[in-house]
Amino acid sequence: MKNPYLYGYLPLFAILLFSLTFGMYTVGISLDFLTSIGIYSGMREFLTDLELRVLLLIVFTLCFFMLFSALKLIGETIHEVGMLFFSKDSAGETISVARGGYVIFFFGSLASAFGIQSFVILLIIFMLTVLTYFIFNIYKMSQYLTMSGTIGLIIFEVVFWSIFATFIVYVVLKLFNGLLASLPFAN
Repeated sequence: MKNPYLYGYLPLFAILLFSLTFGMYTVGISLDFLTSIGIYSGMREFLTDLELRVLLLIVFTLCFFMLFSALKLIGETIHEVGMLFFSKDSAGETISVARGGYVIFFFGSLASAFGIQSFVILLIIFMLTVLTYFIFNIYKMSQYLTMSGTIGLIIFEVVFWSIFATFIVYVVLKLFNGLLASLPFAN
């Protein structure tokens, strides 16, 4: 008998591994930045190099953990809303079918350890993992959807993520422009 909760721990491990690899990369960048602005030597008066690295790793890993957890929550919610609109499944069989894709995220997070020295490689591995999971998920869901339902689900999810990403970029650019305008030397 197959246990339906067999893959339940994989999203947590995938989020932890992605957070750790992105956090380790960010520690290296932040130490270079702190050194270039002259704060690193002052921080070394209170903490050893190892303590400072561990502290920064914990902070950045926690930040990335919160980011990836929020993205997972939003992604699952949007997917299930899409399934509500386009699926004819009333028994809930599609929820257990999608859980097999958690293995894709787990192996993607393991692969991210090889790209720890480059943000571009980390981002490419993450995006390839998400794209692979999306294709796998749509393939598995297509058994429970009509052709128009499958196309509708794809369009729904792509449009949502496009709007969401555009909104985030817009907010970040507005904040950045507001910050630059408030600097005294910007006039």
